[in-house]
Amino acid sequence: MATKGLRIIGVARATFAGEVWPTTQHDFAFEFLGLVGLADPLRPNVSDAVRECRSAGIRVVMITGDFPLTARAIATQAGLAVANVISGDELVHWDEEELAQRVETASVFARVLPEQKLRIVNALKANDQIVAMTGDGVNDAPSLKAAHIGIAMGGRGTDVAREASSIVLLDDEFSSIVAAIRLGRRIYDNLQKAMGFIFAVHVPIAGLALLPLVFGLPILLGPMHIAFLEMVIDPVCSLVFEAETEEPNVMRRPPRDPAEPLFSRAKIVWSLLQGLLALVVVAGIFVIAFKRGMPETEVRALAFFSLVFAIVGLIFVNRSFSSSILTAILRPNATLAWVLVTVLAMLGGTLFVPFASDLFRFGPLHVDDLALTVAAGLIVLMILELFKTVWRKKLVA
Repeated sequence: MATKGLRIIGVARATFAGEVWPTTQHDFAFEFLGLVGLADPLRPNVSDAVRECRSAGIRVVMITGDFPLTARAIATQAGLAVANVISGDELVHWDEEELAQRVETASVFARVLPEQKLRIVNALKANDQIVAMTGDGVNDAPSLKAAHIGIAMGGRGTDVAREASSIVLLDDEFSSIVAAIRLGRRIYDNLQKAMGFIFAVHVPIAGLALLPLVFGLPILLGPMHIAFLEMVIDPVCSLVFEAETEEPNVMRRPPRDPAEPLFSRAKIVWSLLQGLLALVVVAGIFVIAFKRGMPETEVRALAFFSLVFAIVGLIFVNRSFSSSILTAILRPNATLAWVLVTVLAMLGGTLFVPFASDLFRFGPLHVDDLALTVAAGLIVLMILELFKTVWRKKLVA
């Protein structure tokens, strides 16, 4: 019955006819009646969640008070390794050093007492592992408190367990923990994407602001132009990248090192390369147009439009560290679509509305000029995508 995953209870009865009630149950003459097997089946999505944890480099350990055979059967159903099942009776004879060695290979602990749960958590921590502990009872509170992340069951959990935990699961589903890990990884990725875009986009802006001062060229960027660019950059960082969906490999990557910086040196270099390329392309258009005798107002409009489309190219480049450009373009993001439509409408206003043109000091642009500005964005996008295939291992490491 235990090998089928049932929890077994022995049932007996006794009668007593004396006047003084016995002090312990052992004083009764029990008659054994039989066994009762209680089934507590796994929820349907547990095995899939365990499999996803394994692909994400997350190790799942089962700690239970059940009989070892029962624990082995349930662990097998969940997809855990059951070659080495350790019981609390064995664990009690080990010192902390030996326990730390044993927990490296064991995934199932059975017949475990509450104080032994705490020892297991501390042994895992001693091996420099980040430990998340789930529990619902009063006896689980010390382990929940000792773990790096205590996760209490909100439905059947006790008040003590919830108070001792960092996170409370409202639906008591193990798969919710995996969903939270996936969400956390997506948020972390999106923070890095937004930071990379911020690093990259300010290189051409700063460069184009200094270029005229250094080489005696007409001033390109004034307060209105900077304000316009910030109206593009801020929504992109706070809305567009926040709304990005998860990377395809988000749950196929090992956990990151807790000591790893939020933005690595490789990502900083990659962002600076993006910004320098955008600066070179836009500055080249600016200088060549000016040297060929184009009026100052038209040069400013041409360079500014090229800069905006280069920034759009940077947005698409930073939408993904691991996917191709086609995936980055086709990946749905309604916020990005609205931002791009708004930017194009505002650009059109600066070109075709006389008041806005005077405010931005823009001259008229012809169809070939507009095609050149769009080409500037495409050039930035395509060159960086080619570089990304070389740099990708460092970006997703």
